[in-house]
Amino acid sequence: MKIAEIKSHVLQYDLPEELGYSQQFYARRTAHLVEVTTDQGITGWGECFGPGNVAIANKAIVERVIAPMIVGDDALARDVIWHKVYNLLRDHGQKGMPMQALSGVDIALWDIAGKVAGMPLHAMIGGAHRNTISVYGYGMMLRREPVAELEARFRNEAAAIRDAGFSATKMKIGLGPKEDIRLAKAVREGVGEDFRFMADANHCYTTSDAFYVGRALDDLDAYWFEEPVAPEDHDGYRELRAGLKVNISGGEAEFNRWGWRALLENRGLDIAQPEVCALGGISEYLRVLALCHAHFTPVVNHVWGSAVAVTANMHLLAAMPPLPGGLHPWEPMLEFDTTDNKFRDELLLEPLNIQDQVKRNGGRVIVPTGPGLGIEPDREFIAHYSVS
Repeated sequence: MKIAEIKSHVLQYDLPEELGYSQQFYARRTAHLVEVTTDQGITGWGECFGPGNVAIANKAIVERVIAPMIVGDDALARDVIWHKVYNLLRDHGQKGMPMQALSGVDIALWDIAGKVAGMPLHAMIGGAHRNTISVYGYGMMLRREPVAELEARFRNEAAAIRDAGFSATKMKIGLGPKEDIRLAKAVREGVGEDFRFMADANHCYTTSDAFYVGRALDDLDAYWFEEPVAPEDHDGYRELRAGLKVNISGGEAEFNRWGWRALLENRGLDIAQPEVCALGGISEYLRVLALCHAHFTPVVNHVWGSAVAVTANMHLLAAMPPLPGGLHPWEPMLEFDTTDNKFRDELLLEPLNIQDQVKRNGGRVIVPTGPGLGIEPDREFIAHYSVS
C-alpha cells in the first residue's frame, strides 16, 4: 500500500470575542488538518500544531517539502518514514515548524494503519488501560479589561466550569505577578476549597517573579503551575520545582526525544505535558512517553486544536500505563478548551460531544472504539472554513 497524496487543510473563523494569554491576544481560531490518501483509497487524518500564519507556513512544509519525500512510499512503514523525513530535515530544524508538520503526517499514517488493521489507535499501541478518561476544562482567558472586571469574570467562569461537571479547571495568567495573584484568588473563590485548579503562565515570568506567584499558588493549594518560565530555562524549572510545593508542569514547547531527554534529565518537571501534534506525532510521542515514565514523571498531554487532535489524545491517554501502578495509581486527564471551538465541536460527521459526556459521566469521556482514530471529518465543513 503506497502513499498516493498528501493534502493540508488550514481552517479559520472569527471568534465571537477576542481571547488572550500571556503572549498575545487573538480573534481567530485556526486548525491545520493533514489528509494522507493511499493508492488503495484509504485516507488518514492528522493535525499540526500552530495557529494563523504558522499553520499556513506549515502547510507549505507538509505539501512542498515532506510530501515529495514520501509519496510512493509504503504507507504502513511509519517508523521508516518518520526517520527518513527527520534525517532529511535535520539540517533545517530539529524543533519547531518542521516537527509540527511531520507530526500531522505521522498521525495520519497511524490512522491509516488502524483502518487497515481494523483496530482503534489505542489497540494498535498496546491496549486500553482505561475505557474512560477524566477531563479538566480550561478557560479564564485574558481580555483587555481592568483587573477588577477580570476577577469577577474568572470567579464566575471557574464556577461554571466546575458546575458543568469537569473534574478540574485551568486558568490563564500573565498580567503581572500581583495582578495574577488576584486572578488566582478569584478562581479559588469561584471553585471552592476542594476543587482542583491549575494556572498556566505560558512562560511569561522570570524565575524570581515565578517564585513570587508560585508561593501564592502554594497558599491557594493550586494543583500545578504550568510553563512558569521560558522553555529554554531548564535551571529555572529545576529551582522552582525544588522551592515550591505546587506541581511544576511544562513541555508543550519541547520537541522530539532528544529535546525531552535533556528536559527530563534536568529534573525540573513534576508533570510532563507533551504535545503530540507538535513534537513529532504519535511515533515520537510514544518514545517521549517512555522517557517520561523512565524518569517517573507523570504525563498530562497538552491538547489544543480540532476534533482530530482531541481524539488522538483520547486514544493516547487510554493507552498510557498507570504510574507507578497499584490499586490507586496516578491517572492522567484530558485537557479541554471550554472557549468557542467549531473545529472541535462541528468538524466531525459524528461529533465527540465532550461537554455532554462530561456532564453525564461524572467528568469523564468514553474512549473511541472505531478503527484508527475512529472519526470521519465532514468535507463540506472543511471546504466552508478552508482559507488555504
